Parts: sequence; C-alpha cells; structure tokens
Amino acid sequence: MAARMKSTLTMVVIGGILGILGTARPVQAEALTIAASHSLKPAFQEIVPMFEKEYGVTVQALYGPSHTLRHQVEQGAPIDVFLPESVEDIDRLEKKGLIKGKPRTYAASSLVLVMSAASLATPISFHEAFPDRDTRVAVVDPKTSAVGAMTARVLHKINPTFKAGSNFIFGEHTEDVVNFVDTGKADAGIVHRVDAIGNGRMRIIDEAPFGKQISVQFEQAIVSTCREESRTAAREFMDFLVSPRIQKLLLKYGFDAMPSDRHS
Repeated sequence: MAARMKSTLTMVVIGGILGILGTARPVQAEALTIAASHSLKPAFQEIVPMFEKEYGVTVQALYGPSHTLRHQVEQGAPIDVFLPESVEDIDRLEKKGLIKGKPRTYAASSLVLVMSAASLATPISFHEAFPDRDTRVAVVDPKTSAVGAMTARVLHKINPTFKAGSNFIFGEHTEDVVNFVDTGKADAGIVHRVDAIGNGRMRIIDEAPFGKQISVQFEQAIVSTCREESRTAAREFMDFLVSPRIQKLLLKYGFDAMPSDRHS
C-alpha cells in the first residue's frame, strides 16, 4: 500500500513538472543590433551567422555611412554596438559620453586607387590622377563618411593646394564608388583596400602613400543606446571579433592584421 502511494505521488510530481514545462513559453534568443560601415558587409555576411549559431543571439545588422550611423546613435536610435570605418566617429561619441566601456580596435586597412577590371585604360597613380582634370575620380563624400574625410586628408598630403574639381564624383559610401567605377561613370575611384580585395569587378592600381601617417583602423564600441538586456551579447560580439579564428577570417576578406589596441 505504501509503495503504491509512493508511486502515485511520484507520478503526480512528474506530471506536474511536465505540465509546467508544457505550458511555459519557450526561451527567447537574445537580440543584438549592430551598426556597421559598408566595408564590413561582405565579411559580416559570414561572421554574423556564425555568432548567432554559437551564442544563440539574433543579430540585426544595419549598414551605412559611418557619419550617418553615428548621428543615429546621437539621436537615440536603438543600436547596441557601433562599428564605423574610422576611429574618429568613435572619438566623437566618446567625447559626448555616448560610449559604454572601452572601444576596441579589431582590424585595419588602407586606401587604394582602383579601376574597373574591364577597363583598357592605362593605370594611373595617386600622384598622376588628380592634376589630370580629364580623369573622372569617384570618392566618398567627406560629409557623409569617415573614409571620405580620410581620402581628403591623403589628397591634401599629396598636394597641399588640392581642391576637388568637376572631375570628382561623390558617393555616400564605398559601394557607390565601386558602382561608379564599374558602370563607367568614373575612370577611377578611391576605396578601402578591403572593398577592392576579392571584388572581381575592380583592380587595384595604386596604394595611398603616407599609410603609416594616416592609419585606417576599424574600431567597435558598445554605445549609450545599448539596451540593458543586450549588454552581455554586445560584449560577447566584441570578444568574438578579436578571437584568433575571426581575425584569420577577416584577413581572408582583405583586412590587414589587427594593430595594437590604442585604448588598452
């Protein structure tokens, strides 16, 4: 009798637990929103799904010109991790108290001059391209993106009296520049090396001088708009990008080896 009661009680307890589990709502995956420059899109199309699978986090990636994305953070857009194409955008947010924790450098690149792979024109150099008003050069607008501002600094170093003339075609971001060159709207363009590597439509014809003086570093930071429930996932994503296997993957996409972290 006692054994039968014990068995019955056990079944009741087990049944109760199963009932609770059966009616409980499934655990929802964490959500993370990252805002990244267009140069990161090809690599992130492979990296983000890897992170989602391994960490159980749903990632929404927003791609755009760095300045535009920074303005969205400043205006309170629900962004958790900011990944612009230069350290300047991170610095500006940091000065306004809109960065949470320490920014981290995770990759580097350089500026290159590109032409269409199908073009039969004679390749030119940085020094040759800009005095020649017949050469149409596509660049990123300094007002919309950090790569545009960096391009302007390089051109002023080559020629302190440089002024963009009518032969310059401005795009909002590097994808615009690539498209201008690819469609023949421009004879050459200036982009990050990472935007040209692996792009069968482009060929690199010159690399910007002063590479060591004008560093092209990619940084990431958790921003003030990061939701409390996304903080852990945000830190995990930043650690993920600097892990050895992801660093190796970034090299495959044309990034340079990660420099020393300037914030360490």
